[in-house]
Amino acid sequence: MARTRKRLYNIGAILQGLATTFGFMFARRPTIEYPSVKKQHAPRFHGLHELRRYADGKERCIGCELCAIACPANAITVIGAENTPEDRRSPGERHAARYEIDELRCIFCGMCEEACPTDAIVLTPHFEMASYRRGAFVYSKDRLLVDTSAGVGQAPDERPGGIPADLGSVAEMKSTMDVATGYDATARGIVLKDQRRGLAG
Repeated sequence: MARTRKRLYNIGAILQGLATTFGFMFARRPTIEYPSVKKQHAPRFHGLHELRRYADGKERCIGCELCAIACPANAITVIGAENTPEDRRSPGERHAARYEIDELRCIFCGMCEEACPTDAIVLTPHFEMASYRRGAFVYSKDRLLVDTSAGVGQAPDERPGGIPADLGSVAEMKSTMDVATGYDATARGIVLKDQRRGLAG
């Protein structure tokens, strides 16, 4: 009796396995024929970085290095320099003389975007950056800065998915030309404001 029960159990297990196999055999294939067919990504997908400009063509980046400090993967290198009357790159006193992002180290978390007081660095939906050379994944300022002929670049709140509703006021503050106002909108700026008011330790 026990042997018969065991045999029936084994037959049931085999039939269950075959049912799973045949189910997948006739199901629609999940394979996407990339690159001829591309999967739709989420509205707020984090892809390749971009350095934005103001409407007058000046760079938004002021070389403050807040993005490099906020980066958990240490993927960003920023060296700031002073603006001169002859060579004014940004509205503030400083600009980024050197700006590099190692896309192999980057985890695309968006913390650089959140830390930026002027909304200079943004993550675009572009994800195709494959290369056979490791050095090609270190993006310099020349490759990151949006070309003047292409406009100013897209702000996070202008993306199809927008930004979370509770960050709407923050995005509005960071989009101004006033660097101090933009810094106050960042997470670090908020902490410093609270400390000045005696609300944080």
